[in-house]
Parts: sequence; structure tokens; C-alpha cells
Amino acid sequence: MLIDTHCHLDMLDLAPYNNDVNGALNAAYQQGVRQLLTISVDLNKMDTVLGFTRREGVYASCGVHPLQSEGLVRDDLLLARYAADPKVIAIGETGLDYFYEASEQAHEAQKVSFMHHLLLAGKLELPVIVHTRNAKADTMALIKQYGNRDSAGVLHCFTEDYDMAKAALDENYLISISGIVTFKTAEDLKETVRKLPLESLIVETDAPYLAPVPYRGKKNEPKYVSEVAQYVADLKGIRYEALLEATAQNFHRVFSKANPENLLQPTHN
Repeated sequence: MLIDTHCHLDMLDLAPYNNDVNGALNAAYQQGVRQLLTISVDLNKMDTVLGFTRREGVYASCGVHPLQSEGLVRDDLLLARYAADPKVIAIGETGLDYFYEASEQAHEAQKVSFMHHLLLAGKLELPVIVHTRNAKADTMALIKQYGNRDSAGVLHCFTEDYDMAKAALDENYLISISGIVTFKTAEDLKETVRKLPLESLIVETDAPYLAPVPYRGKKNEPKYVSEVAQYVADLKGIRYEALLEATAQNFHRVFSKANPENLLQPTHN
């Protein structure tokens, strides 16, 4: 089963599909995608995100991105309300981003929000979807202090080094690989993927961002997760089908609220 484990359906460029998200989902289906996880970055848009889950095979997360400074979580009441939805299978996207936010004040606000996400996820036994950039030490320190190792989570769109990946694996986390791995400049990431155990990996698009080669520079969409999966299979020296089987098993092991039998189906407009 091919799964796009991280995309933003509310942000896709739907012009090629007559502004109908079902067109993009049908295109993904044609490329073998059978489940998708659409990610929340702003609770003000959570109702829109949840609307996509009416389609079979589509799940959602609930959370606030660390760069969403006006909406960073200071209490988890609203977060908990959305997390109760049966199609919400994860908390996040949350985490730390020191690349775009340089001030200590911003860093502290991100840490507080991340802590709330981690604590709620642990209480609800849901995995956490973690964004981390230029914040390796603080990210892992907070995961170790406030995270629930049993429900764990994923470091999404991973671009850090092998040592951080290994530290995350020690906390029972998955490592999610995006189209970045196909870029010529990503040699360190390619080597990390080669070294990581297959049971630690999942694949994603992060659509509409980071389209893989040969679509780099274009708007990304869920159907391109097949390109990421093929590239990772080649790096690991395994068959494409074996990569799909392993990553699907990994996803359902950690995202246990997702039903493996709830699959995307084509629609006829």
C-alpha cells in the first residue's frame, strides 16, 4: 500500500483539477496511493482539514506549526476537542523551527506549544508529527522529557543528520522521507536513508511543497509520493513493492488509529 503520510490538501494548487480536490485525489489513486494523511498547521483552518476526511482513505492530524506564531498552543482544550474526531489520527504538525525564527522569545513560545502537543499526544496515545529545523538538541530534549515513547511519532520531512535520526529511533519515532531525498544537493540525506533500518522509514510529499525530481520547481501533489517511494527503494536496494509493504506496516504500527482497510477509492464526477 502506498501512503502519502504528510500532505496539505487545503494548500494544493487545484487549478489543473477544476478547483476540485477530488481530482487531485483521483490522480493520486491512479499512481497507487491508497491512504493519505492531511496535516493541520493552524487550528483556525481545522474544519477545512477535517472536511477532506469525508473521503475514504483520507485521515487528518490536528496541531499548530511552530511558525504559526499567532496561534501557538498555550493550552490544549481546542486541540483536544479536534483530536477526538475519529478521523484524526495524530497530533501536529508541531515542533521547533529556529531557521526562520531567530529570537529567543520566539524559541520559548515554540517550546511551550511543542510541550502542550507532546503532553496531549501522550495522554491520548496518539503519535506526534514533528517539524524540526536548526533545533536538533532542543527538539530531542523536549521529546525525551514530555513525549510518550509508546505512542511516539515521526520526524517529518527529515533533513537532519544520522545521529539525530538514531536518537529519534531510540524514542520509538519514525523518520519520514520527502522529495528532498531526490535533490542533487541531498547527498548526506541519501547516505542517512541507506543507513537507517527499513522498519524506521515512511514516505511523504509535504505537498504542495518540495516536489521531487523530475518535477522539482513545480507544485507538489500527493500523486508524486510514488516518485519518493521509488527513489527510497533504489537507495535501499530493494523492490518498489517491498518498500511499499514495509512503509505501510511502519505507518500503521505507529498511526494505529488509521484503519488499514479504509482505502481511497476513485470518484466519478
